[in-house]
Formats: sequence, structure tokens, C-alpha cells
Amino acid sequence: MPVTPRVRLFLAAALLVSCARLGAAPKAAPSETPLARGPSLVLRGATVLTAAGPALEHADVWVEDGRIAEVGKAVTAPSTVKVIDVTGRFITPGIIDPHSHLGVYALPNVATNADGNEMTGPFKPEVRAEDSFWPQDPAIERALAGGVTTIHVLPGSANLIGGQGVTLRLVPGLSARELRFPGAPTSMKMACGENPMRVYGAKGQAPQTRMAEVAMLRQELENARAYKPEEGKPHDFANEALAGVLSGETLIENHCYRADEMLLRLDVFREFGIAPRAFHHAVEAYKIRDRLREAGVGAVVWADWWGIKLELLDAVPANAALLDEAGVTVALHSDSPDEIQRLNQEAAKARAAGLRAGIAVTREQALRWITANPAWVLGIESRVGTLEKGKDADLVVWSGDPFSVYAHAEQVFIAGARVYDRARTSPPRSDFELGLEPAP
Repeated sequence: MPVTPRVRLFLAAALLVSCARLGAAPKAAPSETPLARGPSLVLRGATVLTAAGPALEHADVWVEDGRIAEVGKAVTAPSTVKVIDVTGRFITPGIIDPHSHLGVYALPNVATNADGNEMTGPFKPEVRAEDSFWPQDPAIERALAGGVTTIHVLPGSANLIGGQGVTLRLVPGLSARELRFPGAPTSMKMACGENPMRVYGAKGQAPQTRMAEVAMLRQELENARAYKPEEGKPHDFANEALAGVLSGETLIENHCYRADEMLLRLDVFREFGIAPRAFHHAVEAYKIRDRLREAGVGAVVWADWWGIKLELLDAVPANAALLDEAGVTVALHSDSPDEIQRLNQEAAKARAAGLRAGIAVTREQALRWITANPAWVLGIESRVGTLEKGKDADLVVWSGDPFSVYAHAEQVFIAGARVYDRARTSPPRSDFELGLEPAP
């Protein structure tokens, strides 16, 4: 049938009728605010660690319209572009923390700020971390001072399905929406092991065992697969959120420690034709690194946390290095308002553990554990994570080698805009701290 103007009108009308029958989704507020971009500038004369290749000595980074225009030696930019001499400094991509609870377990650590776990049922796919996020959390400014430019905020791990995660940039803003990373996929936080068993077992509810966890998750996914919207009935936001998981649009970020449990989860997900983007914490991932590589599943780990629960007992400090050596996309995370301030040092520790185990981990590889690889875990690797032409200018100027305990972030840029400058005294970013503490 030829597509004439009359036919087009008919098709549009038919589409509207179809949408009306299915019940169009309630109109949501805009998902994000356009990112403010900084002025053009050249950072000249630094050691540039791009996370995309070898270190560049005495090199420059040219930023134009919030993006990287060029990286290399003796970059030539128009004379109107401001030049900042950073000789003797190091430049890296902005650090990305793929597992954070900033804003949902905000400081001070009091019960009224505990907004990260909706412990009223083991399945809560409809809740969203961004709806709990408090942008006045004082920990945000400390993270920025540690060179962190992007965080992925997740619900806690009390539930088998804890809710939706959100990727945020640490720019000033009055709401999570104003911080949201444009175009970043939503994630679904899932958990296995001790936490859901402890939370619901103590109430005499299911799950009380790991076998119940698996059975309940399988049934929940099956229910979501069978769900069909019905004309005239309210939306089921929980099942609609899980529809995103089953279609692959929503990334599964799965809290899991033990190797056997990770394999169980892979089996369950395989029944539904899906896979997690990454297992988080994953202290025993080194035992199944070949399986993870074959499945294309990443691992998000600590440098050396272990032993705080029985399921964390069999951790090894060389976990990240062993995974990297095997070809698994491995990233480091903080899961902490303290550790997020020194993820560069965590990478240094994990690299040192690998070297002690006889694994030849380069500085460039270790840098990718806190930049390029977490960007992949969050589905934003085409935008950030490395210093390459065309990518967003999220970067850090360090006082020295970022893997030294003596180095600190001097300047932090997001989309070319300077969002942190250690040399400048400014009022606290959080209203909570005004009049209470000096600026960090």
C-alpha cells in the first residue's frame, strides 16, 4: 500500500487509538537536566594517563564545548583558548564509582537518613534510588575531592530485587534529576546470599534459605514475563520495571559474593535469556573467572575488603588482577562514603597485590579499573572513562602520580566545567554544613 498523506493520517490515528486502549504511561517528568559545559581550555604540560593507551609525558589536553578536542604533545589550539599550565601534574579521566549509596545513606549516619533499603518485601523493582537521593549529602563533596566525577547510586541489598539504580554526575544540583547522567541506562539492583535471608528470616518470612531465594527469583521473573497490560486497569509499575530487565534495556547489577551463587544466578538468568551486567562485591569471582569471561559478565570488587560476613571469608587481594588477566571486565567500587575518597589508592593496592602474586599488571590497566571499566559496567563507556577525542571532558588534575598516597586531586572537571579546585576556599556545597564546618 503506498504511503500517501491520507494513509499517514490513518496510521497516526490508529496508533493513537492503540495507545489509548493499552493505556499510555503517566507522563513522567524529564529524566534529566542538560549538562552545563565549561569554557574552552588547554591543560598543558602534564603526564596524561588516558586509560586508552600508554602514558603521554609532557602532553596537553584541549577541551572544547565540554568535550575533548585533542590529547597529545604540543597541541595547537586557537589563540583565544585559555591555557592552564599543569607542568609536573598528572591528568586522568574522572573516577567512576559503579556502586555507591551516597545520598540514599547520607551523612550524618542516622536512622532518618537510612533511605536505601525498602525492607517491606523481597521484591521491590518499582522503587528508584533517585527518589531517595539527598543531593545535600556532605559525602558528595568529599567524593569530588577524591577525583570522583560519576557515581552509580544503588538501593541496598536487603531484597532479592531491591529497586532501580541511577547514574549521577557530581555537578551542583537541587535534585537527583539535575545530576542524572544524560542517556545512562537504568539498572536493577538484585542481591543474593546472607542479606535477604537475614532480613526476612528474622521476620519469619521467606526467603530463609538460598534455595528459597532462587525459587522466588525464578517465579518473580516468570510472573513478569507473563504479565500483559490490561485495558482499563492501572499500570503495574513493578512488572513494567521488570519488563525492562527482561528486554535487556535495564542493566542487572547483582550483589553476590560466593562463586557457587554467582553460577546459580547465571543459570536462572539464562532461563530467561538474560545476564547480569556485573556481579558486585564478587569476592570469589576469581574462582570462576573463565565462566564470567565466557558469559561476558563483569565483576565489581574491592581491593581488600573481606571477612565482615562468612560469605566474604574466601577473598584474595589479587582478585582484580586475576580477573583482569583472565579477560573479565573488572572494576573497583567503594560501597562506602569513606573509601570513595581514595579509589585511586584502592586501585594502587589492588595492582600491588597482583604484582605480588606474579601478575604483570600495568599502571594503565589498574587505572581502567576505576575509569574505563566502571564506565562499561554502567553502559556509559562511549561518553566517559577514557581521555579520547570526542569524549566528555570529565577529568582530574592530580598533584602527582595518582597511585601515590601523597597525591591528591587538585582540580576536577566535568564536561569541561571546573567543579572542584583545591586551591580555592569556597563555602560548603551542602547546606547541611553551612555554619558547621569549614570547607574541605
